[in-house]
Amino acid sequence: MHWELTAYFPAGLLRKPLLRAQPDSVVSMQSRVTFLCEGTTGATKYYLYKERSQDPWRTEIPPEPGNKAEFIISRIYQHHAGGYHCYYQTNDGWSVYSNLVELVVTGAHSKPSLSAQPSPVVTSGGNVTLQCASENYDKFILTKEGPQKLSWKQNSQYNYTIMKYQALFSVGPVTSSHRETFRCYSHGMNNPRVWSEPSDPLELLFSGNLQKPIIKAEPSSVITSGSPTIIWCQGTPDAEIYVLHKEGSQKPWETQTPEEPGNKAKFSIHDVTKDHAGQYRCYCYSLDGWSERSDTLELVVTGIYYYTKPSLSALPCPVVTSGGSMALLCVSQYQCDKFILTKEDEKFSSSVDAQYIPSTAQYQALFTIEHVTPNHTGTFRCYGHYKDTPQLWSVPSDPLEVHLSGLSRKPSLLTHQGHILDPGMSLTLQCSSDINYDRFALYKEGEADFTHRSSQRTQAGLSFANFTWDYVRQDVGGQYRCYGAHSLSSEWSASSDPLDILITGQLSVTPSLSVKPNSTVHSGENVVLLCQSLYRVDTFILSKEGAAHQPLRLKSKFQAQQYQAEFSMSAVTSTLTGTYRCYGSQGSSLYLLFYASAPVELKVSGENQDHTVENLIRMGVAAFILIVLRILIIEARDTQRRTHHVVGR
Repeated sequence: MHWELTAYFPAGLLRKPLLRAQPDSVVSMQSRVTFLCEGTTGATKYYLYKERSQDPWRTEIPPEPGNKAEFIISRIYQHHAGGYHCYYQTNDGWSVYSNLVELVVTGAHSKPSLSAQPSPVVTSGGNVTLQCASENYDKFILTKEGPQKLSWKQNSQYNYTIMKYQALFSVGPVTSSHRETFRCYSHGMNNPRVWSEPSDPLELLFSGNLQKPIIKAEPSSVITSGSPTIIWCQGTPDAEIYVLHKEGSQKPWETQTPEEPGNKAKFSIHDVTKDHAGQYRCYCYSLDGWSERSDTLELVVTGIYYYTKPSLSALPCPVVTSGGSMALLCVSQYQCDKFILTKEDEKFSSSVDAQYIPSTAQYQALFTIEHVTPNHTGTFRCYGHYKDTPQLWSVPSDPLEVHLSGLSRKPSLLTHQGHILDPGMSLTLQCSSDINYDRFALYKEGEADFTHRSSQRTQAGLSFANFTWDYVRQDVGGQYRCYGAHSLSSEWSASSDPLDILITGQLSVTPSLSVKPNSTVHSGENVVLLCQSLYRVDTFILSKEGAAHQPLRLKSKFQAQQYQAEFSMSAVTSTLTGTYRCYGSQGSSLYLLFYASAPVELKVSGENQDHTVENLIRMGVAAFILIVLRILIIEARDTQRRTHHVVGR
């Protein structure tokens, strides 16, 4: 509602003046505003009236009769908001009052939010819906920047989902021939000329007709938190502006001019944080309008969940025969929804849902590789992430090297100190072959790393490499394999036979060892070596001193109030003669043993001596009988000849 000024001064006959506010009629608090009232030559006095005021708000006398006057407000506040008129006076009378200028003061309360639904990326010629929302005020104004500034007013509705007042503005058709930037304000019903601070600017991005630019990240689109990265956008040579847009954002992430000389722009991120993770596209703008949007660049930030470092292992082993299959197992002790497997120096990644394993209280995923080829070899890592934040990954697992095993003959692996060692001893594992391999690699089951050694030659022409520990600790225990390779080949030999290294003294528990029926037996008989322990033992290990073969293992049984295992030997021979000891282990610690039992000597003698004498006697009697029979036969023949001779006479 406008007040009628004729109630306070007479309407004149002179031409009405023109009133303008400079720099604008919408100004922020504490800024400067000048009202310029342009009348006619010869005006002796100018008057500025504000609505609801009965007297002139200000008067100005030009230095000499002139056609304009300036009314300056050096610092604007809320009470300055309102409608203004001006008029002037000459010697001939009064002018008609001027047009109404509404002075709007912004910044009186907090800014609303402005967003495009569903996205600020629009097609040229289409319509877009802009949503302005505020927690406290229910009247909204939308403004469009440009040579011809436009504005729209809209009432609001209360959205109980977001707990805010909101207004929807339908804008269009929009054109990509120039940049279109919008802001919105909110105000209360009782103060229509006292607005809030402006919203953040919203610039519409157009999917235009120009060729889409190319977007890429350096050094990689998977970047560690805290590291720098660069996003490049390469467009046409005549592009004047490049815009980087992040999905979900209502304003351009950044705007850049192209590098000189060239047709691309550089968007630098000096310290990557989790806020930088997401999907990006870029656009370029030239005199011909906007380009199409680029392909999507997904920027992944790793190391966000530093406490969820997973582990990566290969099943059954990180060395696989060409054409075979292999599985990579990623495990985390902390909850995650998905696991990602990546290969170093390649844009390879595979995602698998995590599964919770109650028996181990862990989350895991299995990545299967069928028909392994040389392309599958290399260094792998895995990460975990939550489904709601697919671009925020955990710290990576330790790297796992996957190697290809060829068809060349396997080397042999042996130990000079035996399979069972006490802590503190030294150990040397030797990998050797009659094939002239240039290098050897030792692998311990369950680990990701290989130990590499260049080969040496013996005088007999064997190639070998020694892997030495000067001081054995618990972590040396495990199962080992070794491989050979030629210097110019990426393939390794077949695996050696596995070799177990066991470490004693893990618990101050000593099992007992006994022999049934006796520690001295005869060749061909049966014998049982019995390991027993009052303390819990899951597996018993029986070792023969000086034996080259691996120790024997048996699961324990709980009988007669103790744990025990029977190592049965049938039809023993003298090769089993020797000194035996037994050890125990618990749970999954297969290679960490208790202290050794007291040694037991097993003696296997020849056949029973009494039986031998009996056999000799039997053989002697049989021979004596044969001799007597032969004598009797000879004597009978002689008697017969003599009888025939007498009868013949």
